[in-house]
Amino acid sequence: MPRVIHARDVDAVLACNGYEPSDFDPATGWEPGYRTAQAGRRQVNVFHDGPGEQTSLEQYRQQLQAAGYHVVADQQPGGGRRRLYITRP
Repeated sequence: MPRVIHARDVDAVLACNGYEPSDFDPATGWEPGYRTAQAGRRQVNVFHDGPGEQTSLEQYRQQLQAAGYHVVADQQPGGGRRRLYITRP
């Protein structure tokens, strides 16, 4: 059974590996980068905003797996955004 996980911990792994978080500007929209979202006590989702979504998600997957997280590439229902589904084994 997966253990409790926090978006801030996943965010810290990506930031420590040199990745930039995305930022929302009301005038221009999302700036490119990663974004973490808590999805319950045992899941965090990671998104990439901007160009290079598939390549960036693959890089994030490799870094997070190296840090000991269980990572599954996923897509939101109905053909929605790609994301990484992160849990703690």
